[in-house]
Amino acid sequence: MTVLRKNLIDGEWLGEAGSRNINPSNTNDVVGEYASAGPEEAKQAIAAAKAAFPAWSRSGPLARHAVLKKTSDEIMARKDEIGRSLAREEGKTLAEGVGETIRAAQLFDFFAGETLRLSGELVPSVRPGVGVEMTREGVGVVGIITPWNFPIAIPAWKIAPALAYGNTIVFKPAELVPESAWTIVDILHRAGLPKGVLNLVMGKGSVVGQAMLDSPDVNAISFTGSVGTGKRVAAASVEHMRKFQLEMGGKNPLVVLDDADLAVAVDCAINGAYFSTGQRCTASSRLIVTEGIHDRFVDAVKERLDKLVIGDALDAKTQIGPVVDQTQLKQDEDYIAIGRQEGAELAFGGDRLEREAPGFYLRPALFLGSTNAMRISREEIFGPVANVIRVKDYDEALAVANDTPFGLTSGICTTSLKHATHFKRNSEAGMVMVNLPTAGVDFHVPFGGRKGSSYGPREQGRYAMEFYTTVKTAYTFAG
Repeated sequence: MTVLRKNLIDGEWLGEAGSRNINPSNTNDVVGEYASAGPEEAKQAIAAAKAAFPAWSRSGPLARHAVLKKTSDEIMARKDEIGRSLAREEGKTLAEGVGETIRAAQLFDFFAGETLRLSGELVPSVRPGVGVEMTREGVGVVGIITPWNFPIAIPAWKIAPALAYGNTIVFKPAELVPESAWTIVDILHRAGLPKGVLNLVMGKGSVVGQAMLDSPDVNAISFTGSVGTGKRVAAASVEHMRKFQLEMGGKNPLVVLDDADLAVAVDCAINGAYFSTGQRCTASSRLIVTEGIHDRFVDAVKERLDKLVIGDALDAKTQIGPVVDQTQLKQDEDYIAIGRQEGAELAFGGDRLEREAPGFYLRPALFLGSTNAMRISREEIFGPVANVIRVKDYDEALAVANDTPFGLTSGICTTSLKHATHFKRNSEAGMVMVNLPTAGVDFHVPFGGRKGSSYGPREQGRYAMEFYTTVKTAYTFAG
């Protein structure tokens, strides 16, 4: 029997079946049916969040701590079950699904702690007898819009700080991954959140998302997704003078210098470019390699690619799962065709694969002989596709790495302290990795980029406070 998951609006589970969730590893497998909210349901959710804000924003830290800690504990206790469900609906491997679920638990645990670390400042005024107090308060109703590639971690790193700092939420997850979203909301709801504090509105972005953008009662929006939609969020938010935070695309470089440890460089490239089926905004899709190591690096990468196990995400032996759906598969194939038309050499993969069950399987693709001017080097593909750009030396590698409209993350593989230090300072990215994959970040430190990748305050860690709070300065004259 197919499960029906409903929306949560003002503390009540509401709605009728509107969409089906399909397993990308086996398209015959229906994960569940999910309610699809319309404009009226979205308005009800916003109204509920607005009504709940005064009480929640003034609740004590122990009340917020209890909810977030309970949520963290349950997610961790159910990590295998939730991770399996995540892998089933999104297509990332079972190990990655469990790992992402653990990350969500860690995020809720961190922000549970933050509720007990809230602080302000008390300073003397320049005027005698006057005291000055600076405090932070929640901004109000926060709209949260999340993508499909990290269906529990990204909602966690937005919802947890929003609640910790006293905001109420209208949450619209990606249509492709409603089960993970519903699970996290169900856990929070049962952990004791008052009605209206967290509202789940599953449905189409053009309907639910637009209702959020159009509402003057949404005080802030945190969005992760495409550049095009991010620009729409920005334009609509300026109209209402609301805070907005955008995490969008990336075209991240991994520089490999002649002095690099070859094994480390290959590990970084394979992990960063192809794990999670390349469906990460932090994926290293541009491999910028100096001449002296180029041929050895390419041969070693091709050898590793040939050994990767590509299959059903729920199979413990699988290293690369399927692409998330037919639309993304077509986009990947279109870009592979574009790369060949532009004159790059498809040196490995790029073809569809058949497995025991029907699914969206694509052999990881590697291009050689590409230039940084090609579309495959400029535009985010968001699939298991990477291209190698041969350069002369470190200076050229740095210039090519920075020559992009994006600036999320970058990496360098080198044993030179001089080049590593210079790269960390001069790479035009929000996050820089040395001898590590470009994908893979800690939960207690800021996440975000520059240029066309990000806008607004950073996510995660204590830096999340900058977006989810507003500063109040109060003056008191004692008389």
